[in-house]
Amino acid sequence: MRNLISTGSPFEKAAGYSRAVVQGDWCFVSGTTGYDYATMSMPETVEAQTRNCLATIAKALQDGGFEMADVVRAHYYITDAAFVDIVFPILGETFGDIRPAATMIVCQLNKPEMKIEIEVTALRRTALSAAAVQACTTSAGQKGARSIAKDALNQTLAHSPLGV
Repeated sequence: MRNLISTGSPFEKAAGYSRAVVQGDWCFVSGTTGYDYATMSMPETVEAQTRNCLATIAKALQDGGFEMADVVRAHYYITDAAFVDIVFPILGETFGDIRPAATMIVCQLNKPEMKIEIEVTALRRTALSAAAVQACTTSAGQKGARSIAKDALNQTLAHSPLGV
């Protein structure tokens, strides 16, 4: 079942997208800039924008029944290479223990006041745990733990909306 998550931002309706889309055990969060959606204002600093991005993403994940700890992939887009050393510690506060696969790209964003945009993908951790339990109960005694975990991940991905 597909669930569309909105922040109420006028950009979502105008551009025809959802802040996040939940499909089964997956949540795909759209690129999120540093706007404060309550006031529709953009802070001037990349630090404040980064924190706003992360807060908006956390809320979208929560609205979809996920947590930041479920994030498995992150894409970061910044407008100046000098921002790398500024945003790394802030990203580390949120993702330091989670450690999703990540990419950071220096590029131009849609509006000049935008300094960072963050996009994430989350996989509900209980989905992986359920697959691991099933793999362990059907494979116990036949395979090593590493092989069982690999089978569990492959089983979860085989049922993903991505068709991986």
